[in-house]
Amino acid sequence: MEPAEAKQRIEKLKAEINQHNYRYYVLDSPEISDAEYDELMRELQGLEAEFPQFLTPDSPTQRVGAAPLEAFGVVEHPLPLLSLGNAFSKEELAAWYRRTLKLTGSQKFDFAGEHKIDGLAVALTYVDGKLTTGATRGDGLRGEDITQNLKTVRSIPLSVRGDFPPRFEVRGEVFLPKAGFEKLNRERAEEGLPLFANPRNAAAGSVRQLDPRITARRPLDIYIYMLGYAEDRATPPTHWETMQYLKSLGFKINPNNQLLKSIEEVEEYYARWVERRESLPYEADGIVVKINQIALQERLGDIGREPRWAVAYKFPAVQGTTVLERIDINVGRTGTLNPVAILKPVAVGGVTIKHAALHNEDDIRRKDIRVGDTVVIQRAGEVIPQVIGPTPDSRERARREKEFSLLDKLPKNDKGRPLCPECGKESIVKPEGEVMYYCSNATCPAQAQQRIEHFASRGAMDIEGIGEAQSVILFNHGLVKNAAELYRLEEKRAELLELENMGEKSVENLLKAINASKERPLARLIFALGIRHIGGETAEILARRFRSIEPLSKASRDELMKIEAIGPKIADSILAFFRQEENHKIIQGLKEAGVRLEEKGKTAEMPLDGKEFVITGRLESFSRQEAEEKIKALGGTAKDGVTKKTSYLVVGADPGGTKLAKANELGTPQIGEKELLRLLEGKAI
Repeated sequence: MEPAEAKQRIEKLKAEINQHNYRYYVLDSPEISDAEYDELMRELQGLEAEFPQFLTPDSPTQRVGAAPLEAFGVVEHPLPLLSLGNAFSKEELAAWYRRTLKLTGSQKFDFAGEHKIDGLAVALTYVDGKLTTGATRGDGLRGEDITQNLKTVRSIPLSVRGDFPPRFEVRGEVFLPKAGFEKLNRERAEEGLPLFANPRNAAAGSVRQLDPRITARRPLDIYIYMLGYAEDRATPPTHWETMQYLKSLGFKINPNNQLLKSIEEVEEYYARWVERRESLPYEADGIVVKINQIALQERLGDIGREPRWAVAYKFPAVQGTTVLERIDINVGRTGTLNPVAILKPVAVGGVTIKHAALHNEDDIRRKDIRVGDTVVIQRAGEVIPQVIGPTPDSRERARREKEFSLLDKLPKNDKGRPLCPECGKESIVKPEGEVMYYCSNATCPAQAQQRIEHFASRGAMDIEGIGEAQSVILFNHGLVKNAAELYRLEEKRAELLELENMGEKSVENLLKAINASKERPLARLIFALGIRHIGGETAEILARRFRSIEPLSKASRDELMKIEAIGPKIADSILAFFRQEENHKIIQGLKEAGVRLEEKGKTAEMPLDGKEFVITGRLESFSRQEAEEKIKALGGTAKDGVTKKTSYLVVGADPGGTKLAKANELGTPQIGEKELLRLLEGKAI
């Protein structure tokens, strides 16, 4: 392809992918399948790698993969990012309204009502339609430069469309949806990491990662809530019209915003969302009431660091106290054994609470929570409430209770060994260094549905048409009880056709997708099995080392521990998985269905086997992500930080000082891009 033709194709692909991102992440109305989207991205990545002169910062491929930052820079806000004053009651809201009327001389105005989302305020600056800077609020005058991290939030457009000002700033709230918050805390609890207290804490921690790739793995979202400023362009006279204008440029605006004609309508809007707040996919602690007329906003100005033209009308408190009557054990969808607090019913924020999350045994002991305690319950940030801890005056009464022990709560067999309370199997394990016990039986009913969903997911066997909703339907109707049974659905075509929204065409497409997945690479299958702690990269290492499921299933702990990147936690998890007879039955079912269980062809040469690389700076021949993929394909590993195990530090243009300093301290060999290319070609350096 000629450069001119490549440039034209790249621009077309960028526009097409940006449109699909907008429809998926902003409108929630995708037009193409994930597989079709991935194909467009692969084509764009390939062209940009072949013609790097046409790679631009606003390309969709640049959302993920930027180098970790040494530190955040400082951004001066041209206009201060103000904080809001609060109203905690109808009387306080009325007092704010009376003050506003007095200041305006009783001039007529209406309001915009918005949800006060529990997230992190950011300012996004666009120049010539392209995102150039993203910053935190900071102290209102100066914030942190988190541009690279915010580029990973897919609902933030890298470039806007339509009639936009030459330079302008929008302000929004980055947040973690409730489902994402719960999943993140669940994963952190399983790993023994400190839990995020609330979604705002989680969102702030996510966008303030020095490595944007960590931010990219968290399902952050954003709603734009105002225009900061716009240069050389007239903008609408009201806040409401301005938000519609920003929506036309491609920004995501909260659909729950409402134009309110009177203070009575403000009260009605507030009351409606107090009642419905639990139905929201994000955490909100109130509404924001803004005077709609921008000229009047400017006239009213601010006092201190609070605007006179807006106020936060806070929702009722979401904490309460009650008695912890007992602690039960539930099996989570990933097999974890989760303690659950059974409470004396209590009303918190208008909802009666009877049970709450306790996370793990170590957390219970650290907080010294015991049966009989009066405990503080919190609903903020989680659909399932959590126990914060005991109240100070409840200690003596509960002192008669011994410390909580999860194993004591489990049923036992005749030999006194603990059994899974869900499947009744002797499958309870607690890997070295972990805080969670879990059931390693893949057919355990409590976790079977999620394992099916994971098996079919895009990073695993990539079976289009089987997501969370479809896997639940198939499981609940008894059509699929484990991953192997997906490949027997051809025999159940008549039953599939009886399901809601499953016509002849849908069933045919689903069966085709299932059949096509039989030829996925071995690494995909290993990842799809859902072995704890086995991600895509580790699955690739295991596939290269064992070449087939059978030798992997028979590997000893010592054999596993000799493999680079396999530590005690991963080794024990693999052993626990293959120790369960039910898991072997699933693998046998996959084999009988014709699923590929080994690598094809001869063993590929692995010239970089056992070598660990760290890359710093910019490479000319390919992106860092592509370089790391090439290294892994040849048996090497790619890490983010220099350690004693690092074989080579690859130094590109504009390298980071931290990695160089660490390499110099440890005496790590340093090579350039030319030397890396020779190694990738199997040549000596």
